[in-house]
Amino acid sequence: MSRENMETLRAQVGQESQALQAAVDGVDEAAAAVLGVNRTDLRCLEVLMRGEATPGQLAIELGLTSGSVTTVVDRLTKAGYVERHREDGDRRKVLIRSTPAAQAKAWEIYGPIATEGAAELSEYSAEQLNTVLEFLRRSRDLQIRHRTRIAELPRAIR
Repeated sequence: MSRENMETLRAQVGQESQALQAAVDGVDEAAAAVLGVNRTDLRCLEVLMRGEATPGQLAIELGLTSGSVTTVVDRLTKAGYVERHREDGDRRKVLIRSTPAAQAKAWEIYGPIATEGAAELSEYSAEQLNTVLEFLRRSRDLQIRHRTRIAELPRAIR
């Protein structure tokens, strides 16, 4: 492939990556509206759909203070999407978990995407999937590195 064609192809991948980010953002915005939560609350629910977590773990994962996590968990508890419970071995330790109602609603929203996505992936060879997987991992790492860099920039004064 010529150098010019490679540059065009790279540009197209970049454009499609940006379009994908915008599409995912749109789905998340619509999901938050259906659930009646804000985007931070939605991110918290996404973390809890992978399994229960302590408030401290949520703070790290979400990049929030412990006070902010308490506020998020209070809102999600009031909405019926999460519940607090004490760990059996250490009654001082509080764990947060999603409720069956939240899991059902999440499946209603995201289940069809997962099902269609699995069908799409079945059309790729193992070699192609490994390439896609490597691209996604490297892209995620790139975003994380730059999130950290951007967070260290001076804040705008309003």
